[in-house]
Amino acid sequence: MIQAVEIKKPRKLIEVAMPLDAINAESVRRKRKAPAGYPTTLHKWWAQRPLAAVRGVLFAQLVNDPSWRWEMENPGVLPPNHLKATWAKTRRRLFGLIDEIILWDNTQSRAVFAKAQAEIERSWRECCEINADHPDAGNLFDPNVLPSLHDPFAGGGSIPMEAQRLGLRPIATDLNPVAVVLNKAMIEIPARFDGKAPISAAHKNTELALSSSWMAASGLAEDVRRYGSQLAAQAWDEIGQLYPPVSVTEDMVQGRPDLEPYLGQTLEPVAWLWARTVRSPSPAFRHAETPIAASFVLSTNSASPISVEPVVSGDQFSFAVRTGKPSASAKAGTKIARGSFGCVLSGAPITYSYIDDEANAGRMGRRLMAIVCEGKRGRVYLPATADAVAAADAADPTWRPETPARGTFASNAQGRKYGFSTFADYFTSRQLCALNTFIDKLPSLQQAVKEDALRAGFMDDDVPLESGGAGARAYAEAVVTYLAFAIDRVADYGSAISTWRNKDSAMRSALASQSIQMAWDFAEGSPFGRSSSGFQESVKVVAKAIPYLATNQLGIARQAAAQSQSFSKNSFVSTDPPYYNNIGYADLSDFLYVWMRRSLRNIFPSVLGTMVVPKSEELVATPYRHGSDEEAEEFFLNGMTQAMSMLAEQAHPVAPITIYYAYKQSETESEGGTSSTGWETFLEAVCRAGLTVTGTWPVRTEGDNRQVGQDSNALASSIVLVCRPRHADAPTISRRAFIRELNQVLPQALDEMTRGTGDERTPVRAADLSQAIIGPGMAVYSRYATVLEADGTPMSVKSALKLINRFMAEDDFDADTQFCLHWFEQNGWAEGAFGDADQLARAKGTAVNGVKAAGVIEAASGKVRLLRWSEYSTDWSASKDDRLPVWEVLHQLIRLFKTHGEAAAGTLLGAVTEKGDAARQLAYRLYTMCERTGLSDDARAYNEIITSWGAVEEVSARSGAQRQTSLFDV
Repeated sequence: MIQAVEIKKPRKLIEVAMPLDAINAESVRRKRKAPAGYPTTLHKWWAQRPLAAVRGVLFAQLVNDPSWRWEMENPGVLPPNHLKATWAKTRRRLFGLIDEIILWDNTQSRAVFAKAQAEIERSWRECCEINADHPDAGNLFDPNVLPSLHDPFAGGGSIPMEAQRLGLRPIATDLNPVAVVLNKAMIEIPARFDGKAPISAAHKNTELALSSSWMAASGLAEDVRRYGSQLAAQAWDEIGQLYPPVSVTEDMVQGRPDLEPYLGQTLEPVAWLWARTVRSPSPAFRHAETPIAASFVLSTNSASPISVEPVVSGDQFSFAVRTGKPSASAKAGTKIARGSFGCVLSGAPITYSYIDDEANAGRMGRRLMAIVCEGKRGRVYLPATADAVAAADAADPTWRPETPARGTFASNAQGRKYGFSTFADYFTSRQLCALNTFIDKLPSLQQAVKEDALRAGFMDDDVPLESGGAGARAYAEAVVTYLAFAIDRVADYGSAISTWRNKDSAMRSALASQSIQMAWDFAEGSPFGRSSSGFQESVKVVAKAIPYLATNQLGIARQAAAQSQSFSKNSFVSTDPPYYNNIGYADLSDFLYVWMRRSLRNIFPSVLGTMVVPKSEELVATPYRHGSDEEAEEFFLNGMTQAMSMLAEQAHPVAPITIYYAYKQSETESEGGTSSTGWETFLEAVCRAGLTVTGTWPVRTEGDNRQVGQDSNALASSIVLVCRPRHADAPTISRRAFIRELNQVLPQALDEMTRGTGDERTPVRAADLSQAIIGPGMAVYSRYATVLEADGTPMSVKSALKLINRFMAEDDFDADTQFCLHWFEQNGWAEGAFGDADQLARAKGTAVNGVKAAGVIEAASGKVRLLRWSEYSTDWSASKDDRLPVWEVLHQLIRLFKTHGEAAAGTLLGAVTEKGDAARQLAYRLYTMCERTGLSDDARAYNEIITSWGAVEEVSARSGAQRQTSLFDV
């Protein structure tokens, strides 16, 4: 029997250290506000990973850590200090390179990315060199050819695109056809037309502000803009009468001095603001309609706020536009209570269920509240006119997407139908006319582009884009693909569930959240206006993104289920799988798929063949599909295990697999620690698939709108798991041995996380610690084939997580501190019964009177409470305190830091150096507790001492073990 030759696998940078601060800062910056040209603006997708995080993770995943050769040649031997110093210097250089590539401003710098590519290629050659004698080296280790990078859950395409930018051939697969077409537009199409000039000699390069060299796909981008303008003009010629300008009359100007400069002028509409209507539930007014609106405030501009007011006359109503500070009733619209509106005619309450019944019976209408037009210095709000209503009512669409729809929903929470039985119901007739017109004109425009391409010298090979074509036909299909993306954007911003942002007078996407929500008052944006719903504006957004797409490698995008794909074979793998039940991608995608399919079915027939997005194989835990929560969980676990198994079996063995998992805020706020059904089930699938965790990194992949207070105190939104296949002969251990190993590993890991290791690893932020500690804990759990419970049954991931999370709440603190920690967890700063305190104190090996003598609690009249830091004695000296628990040290540090600054706190720390590490770890624990329980002021105090710990330690080092001065006696 021939023994298998083991592949030599250098440890990668991501398994040792990462410059998280730089990556997180750039990620949050770009998530907060995506700059013009940011590729995520190419087409709507949900929860896309920020490019900075993706670039940093990919680079560190593929580059060898400087220590790899020593570790491989000297296993288990401690390296000499001079080698450690050399490795640290090299890591700093690599971190500097990461700092460069993650910056959005460097995206088009080929020089910057050439350096990164060179590092990746050098590491690859090292891997090939040490495995040159492997029997399968010819297949696995060609030093001249980098493996591909595969993402089996490609989604929005960030990972494949950035792998392409780093010099690898990207392979993107996804079950969702919208994602597949999006990835084709990101990693296939641009590379085929790299460096091509626009096909019109009369092109103007004013929109894209690019050089005349037409680098990357900038020429294609210019043609998309130019032909988009032609399409808009053709559509206007056909349906422009449905969007008439508005004349400002004397009646409009009365009482509106803001309109006086416009008297007699005709203004271009930007949007029509509608309120939905239902018949009044009052028997006296059952024949009449009443408006349903969440708010009547149209603009909150401090200089000129605008609202509308319903004016009632008998059984009729109309809307009047008002200027000045909106009233409370205007802010509330017709809402009178949670879950109900009020009839403006009778005052009768109108419940959601009543509205749903009326809508499903076809009796929901709409009433125009106001018209938003372009003014000289901003948006102008005009009253509704009969002509405007007539123009909207005149629309008669030739085609309607009659595909059944779910109505309103959020993730797995099914909402009411509200009459949205088909996808056509999400749009007004005029919106359907506009979308149909743009799409119907694509074939003739495509033919015109092809003819222009032939005149410009493109091949007349008639090879379609989907078959790998790069001639005239393929180029025309490429231009039409991006124009179809612009049409999808019009559908997103121009539907009957799109709304008006009164803060900045702009359109809001119908898909702004990960749900389809009811819009009681909606904004019908003009497809010819200068707003987000405007087709030409949408074309500009799409065209600006195209030049920033990578073109240095020709990628592959295919439709495939992750459970059964074979594209990972001998490829590097990085992926961002679905997050249990957080996002219903398929259901959300249908909203745009009905339009994409109509636009592009002839261009991508193999991808857009189904009537709707496939759902039965989608790896999302959706109870409405599977019958119950339990069945949905089982489906997700089995499917994700199968998908992860494919990666474990197929991925190139020389590099780890990186997997993103995103948290919802609620998933991290349970008393048990960082835990949720989704997280536990996902980790269970990873472990069952035969993967072991070799590293975890908390990465901020969402914006910081939730952050309050200093810097970045919100929880990191993603964990990047670094995994390798578990050894086939991995042993089995007992629960007791597992706990023993946790107790050995986690203290050191926690110390490194909270202290950092100089330039190589900055301290983990307090908000991220409860997530980050899972990494080393799961690394222990997942390296074994099985962890056996006392009764011989396998330990579940859920049980393992409980043990790991418990470490965050327990430690080798002194007995008084353990008492305080548990009392705080139970009662916070509130009073509790003396009997409960006495029982807890005994369990912790102390006594209530002893803790009181330490000066950290108040105990009197049968009640016990913890003292806040501000209540601690100022007439106090550490050197004279004969009972000094860590709890007291920490809160005296906070008191001194708050009242006298870093110098005073540092001097105290110098006097109690042996308790410093424990005080720092206690601060982390208390910060986490306060965040989970909503004690934001207390959390801020702990975070302040944590973030200033380095400066306090510097003072401490200077003061040494000197005795406290009279400063502490103030």
